[in-house]
Amino acid sequence: MQEGQYEITVPTIADRVVQAALKLVLEPIFEADFLPVSYGFRPKRRAHDAIAEIHHFGTRGYRWVLDADIEAAFDNLSHSFVMQRVRARVKDKRVLALVKAFLKAGVLTELGEHRKTLTGTPQGGILSPLIFNIALSALDEHVMEPWKPGGAMSTAGKRNYQRSTGRPTWRITRYADDFVILVHGSREDAQALREDVAHTLAPMGLRLSPDKTQVVHMSDGFNFLGFRIRWKRKRGTNKWYVYTFSADGPVRSLKAKVRALTHKTSQWDLAGVLTRLGQIMRGWANYFKYAVAKHTFGKLDDFTFWRLAHMLRARHGWNWRQLRHHLTTAAGRWQITADGVEFFRIAKVTVSRYTYRGNKIPAPWPTTNPA
Repeated sequence: MQEGQYEITVPTIADRVVQAALKLVLEPIFEADFLPVSYGFRPKRRAHDAIAEIHHFGTRGYRWVLDADIEAAFDNLSHSFVMQRVRARVKDKRVLALVKAFLKAGVLTELGEHRKTLTGTPQGGILSPLIFNIALSALDEHVMEPWKPGGAMSTAGKRNYQRSTGRPTWRITRYADDFVILVHGSREDAQALREDVAHTLAPMGLRLSPDKTQVVHMSDGFNFLGFRIRWKRKRGTNKWYVYTFSADGPVRSLKAKVRALTHKTSQWDLAGVLTRLGQIMRGWANYFKYAVAKHTFGKLDDFTFWRLAHMLRARHGWNWRQLRHHLTTAAGRWQITADGVEFFRIAKVTVSRYTYRGNKIPAPWPTTNPA
């Protein structure tokens, strides 16, 4: 395999049925224990909730950030650690045997050979995200131990006292294998947490990437789940706020998709191009509309419109005057339509602040961890 690639286990229909049934059994058991600081692949929780939590605590002084990256997390997860976590809550030997069989399922290589897996969870499996959350919940519990009832950070008063005596407070926000730890303290405090996290991950068979894990101040900004989060001064004032933008990577990725669809030699009919563009851009806008994205939406709208205009010029051999004639409506507006499909104007999407839900996110099952 080439560097940067990974193998995906594609379960058969029978395997998928078994995994789905196993997930129905295991999910309520472990969801009752999962802490509210994890958001990935959990019922009624979204990436936007994780971003809103970072924004919430960032505005309250948590400005040093341990921006962590786990190396090949899904590939290196220790099977023995997972089984230890599962056995602590599940006693039925038949269920335990199924979980173990799932972990040991193996992969089919590019050469058609079956290879056993000694570590990791099969990517592509229905059960993989839940298994991974079961393992990584140990990290959540370790980092959030002081937030438990009676702990040194369990109340706002205790956290204020902690900081008044020169000691830091912190909080983790995790989405599957992506997580950040926000620190109300100093760079040294965040660095110390980095060592503590590395020690906690070791029994899981996981390690932090030396190159991609960093301690940054929120004023320098950091990327998380496609967003760029930064504490900065509001233009024209001396007031500082935590802002959430769309990161550069997703913008470049969207532009690449637009370019591929609107190439001058494209064989797609215009209605097909407009339909596919609408699907892609609606999905992108729905994800990023909670960021400070109005300017970005406007730039993307212009970019896509003129890509379509150049494609139509090349396809029909029009000059600019002819193009204007074909794309101008009776009301004098520029508009691109075909067979009832209209060009989706991303610039018209309303941008708003996502409401931080915190511990108010409804749980489908009773929880034993309200921290």
